[in-house]
Amino acid sequence: MALTVNRNMTRWIVIVASFIIISLILWNTYVFFQYFKSEERAKMKIWTNAYVEFSNDVNQIVAGSDDIVINKVAEDIVTDSTLTTPLLLLDANNKIISHRNITPFGNSTNPLELKKDSTYVYDNYKNLITTFSVENEPVMLKNLGQTLYYGNSPLLNNLKYYPLALVLIIFLFAAVAYFFYKSTKTADQNKLWTGMAKETAHQIGTPLSSLVGWTEILRGENVNPDYLVEIEKDITRLQTITDRFSKIGSLPTLKRCDIVQETIESYEYLKSRSSKLIDFEIVAPQEKLYVNLNEQLFSWTIENLVKNAIDAMKGRGSLKLVITNDDKHVKITVSDTGKGISKQSFNSVFQPGYTTKKRGWGLGLSLAKRIIEDYHNGKIKVLSSEIGKGTTMQISLKLIA
Repeated sequence: MALTVNRNMTRWIVIVASFIIISLILWNTYVFFQYFKSEERAKMKIWTNAYVEFSNDVNQIVAGSDDIVINKVAEDIVTDSTLTTPLLLLDANNKIISHRNITPFGNSTNPLELKKDSTYVYDNYKNLITTFSVENEPVMLKNLGQTLYYGNSPLLNNLKYYPLALVLIIFLFAAVAYFFYKSTKTADQNKLWTGMAKETAHQIGTPLSSLVGWTEILRGENVNPDYLVEIEKDITRLQTITDRFSKIGSLPTLKRCDIVQETIESYEYLKSRSSKLIDFEIVAPQEKLYVNLNEQLFSWTIENLVKNAIDAMKGRGSLKLVITNDDKHVKITVSDTGKGISKQSFNSVFQPGYTTKKRGWGLGLSLAKRIIEDYHNGKIKVLSSEIGKGTTMQISLKLIA
């Protein structure tokens, strides 16, 4: 109990710590984004002031002033090729004075594409103004009546998606951790079931040995031989069940067997001990069909399919088993006239714990799937089913010479 409480406490601590770490990362990213945004605004103001200085110098030189020298610092700032922020400078009449880094052509140096860039800016400058105003507050040049509109730089735009990418990575990491935890928990459960099965086999073994001894004693008494035959059949059945449980969790030994004979024996045994209100039918080929098989586990599979069919029919109906084969596989179908299965449940019926019965563990078909697919490299599936009319299950195993 204390161990369980400690584990739950540890999980909550990990969850809370993860949430705090994620929150801190997102907050720091937001703070960095805002800081970077303020740095860009400061650069834009510097660029604006430099542009005003540079424009005044150029205008005075154009007007004929010989004593004016262009401010080299202002010129370098205005013409700085490392500036990647898209900007649009308008005069008081909203006419374009200058624009930079607004291009659908990747800032090409090709004169033809530069001309296309300018055409794009002049055709879309109103939309650009709206977009830039949403992204950043315009910089006003009050002395000149000009306005600088600028957008986010490519680096800043990429940085906007960084938190989303980070959250996605964290989500994927959490999903991997969850599935790892889930698979570990499932493995622990499988170990528990395996241990319980082996312990059950061990516990059954002691009274079973005693029953064998008592049978030998009864043989020397005046007991009806038919009774002894039936008792021996049930003892053999108990030995088979014990052998089945002992094999759970271990890799079973497969050997070359006639699957027709093994299927018929299992089917007939269940038929003799089932309700007389069920019409049993079996269709099997006359020739022998060999597969690699573990007789005890395969018999368990047939038993699970037949018992499920009987339960689905509530002890009254028709049950038919058919064995067919092609060049590579032998196929065994078990059909009943029970309540049927919805198509949505075709795969769910093989999941551990799935059951529609009030009493039941929901392990029969999951064990059958594991026996056929994991141990025998075969296939088992719901071949067809219709609500209120019945279900057909199919087993497919590979033939050998």
